[in-house]
Amino acid sequence: MKLEEINVRDPFILPYEGTYYLCGTRAKTCWGLADGFDGYKSTDLVHWEGPFEIFHRPEGFWADKNYWAPEIHRYRDRFYLFATFNSSEKDMKGTMILEADTPLGPYRLHSEGKITPEEWNCLDGTFYLSPDGKPYMIFSHEWVDIGDGEICAVELSEDLKRPVSEPFTLFRASDGAPWVKSISHRLWNGPVYVTDGPFLHKLPDGELIMLWASMSEGGYAEGIARSESGDITGPWNVDKTPLFDKDGGHGMLFKTFDNELKLVLHQPNKTPLEHPVLIPVTEESMMSAKA
Repeated sequence: MKLEEINVRDPFILPYEGTYYLCGTRAKTCWGLADGFDGYKSTDLVHWEGPFEIFHRPEGFWADKNYWAPEIHRYRDRFYLFATFNSSEKDMKGTMILEADTPLGPYRLHSEGKITPEEWNCLDGTFYLSPDGKPYMIFSHEWVDIGDGEICAVELSEDLKRPVSEPFTLFRASDGAPWVKSISHRLWNGPVYVTDGPFLHKLPDGELIMLWASMSEGGYAEGIARSESGDITGPWNVDKTPLFDKDGGHGMLFKTFDNELKLVLHQPNKTPLEHPVLIPVTEESMMSAKA
């Protein structure tokens, strides 16, 4: 199959040993009851095999809806799936970490419950390993709790089973980005600002950037934030213009086996039409696009 035939949101691609592995949110079950994640594989980024179910809800698992934004990360020769879950009983989203022997799983529950705080609505956890070897998870503290969505981080134990710090805020959706458009929603009395899909990338000059998604005049959009210190602690500055604003977002960056940098995101931001889109980008252009 081709990418436009893969109906997922929040796409993530891991290149590993000559094969590209893609996963994402099942679009058809995105907004309601859900029970798993699928993976796909390709050797050329054009023709894809799948879907292969990489995780299925185990008996007694607390989460039965909103299975969102799976990301496959390799760490210490194992594969870890960072994914968001929710429960129709409690309705409080949170990110957990799963573990497997291979990129396509099957993935098993790994973290000791949610990594994100139980009393917060959180989503879109991603992995970051600091220069001194400390593992972190970066995630979104959702606007449904606070109105102005936040990107937060928490330090993880070395085995990725639990948080070992309190979560700390890196930046808010409205922080100095004129392209970010507020939305209205019945759950919140006043303007709402969205933070989705953080993903970190180190540029050749040592600068640490973060991709993140919000709403713009052109619909869903992908922006860049930059760490002044070159590490997770920031402070973080948000670019004044978006990287992509044509109703597509929740993206990530990866390098092909030919060392070409690609941005993958879902477009359009409308169920059930969304699918992964690959966009060639360069690190030089992101370096020169500093706010």
